[in-house]
Amino acid sequence: VLFSAYFAMQVIYARRKYKISPPETTGHPEFERTFRAQANCSEYFPIFISLLWVAGIFFHQGVTAACGLLYLYTRLRYFQGYAVAAQGRLGPLYASAWLLWVLVGLALAGLLAHFLRP
Repeated sequence: VLFSAYFAMQVIYARRKYKISPPETTGHPEFERTFRAQANCSEYFPIFISLLWVAGIFFHQGVTAACGLLYLYTRLRYFQGYAVAAQGRLGPLYASAWLLWVLVGLALAGLLAHFLRP
């Protein structure tokens, strides 16, 4: 929740800095990158939360929490990199996608172990 609030506040600051009133989503390139970064992070948040929840319940809370913290860190780096330059988002984007796949694997392993256990 804090990350989502931080990202939203950055969009508000960029709107004020470049005098772009809602509902406009175009204008200065720095505003557009900040807006897109916030939108992209918001789009992935429900997927992340769902995977975190399932993996934490059915696999292992500690491992899942570590992956969740790493994911949040990579999304913060993604946001910061994208706000500066579009190319700055690529490394953290790949890292966050990899962590989502790890969470998918943990969730599936936990679900399979739970439901296929004799």
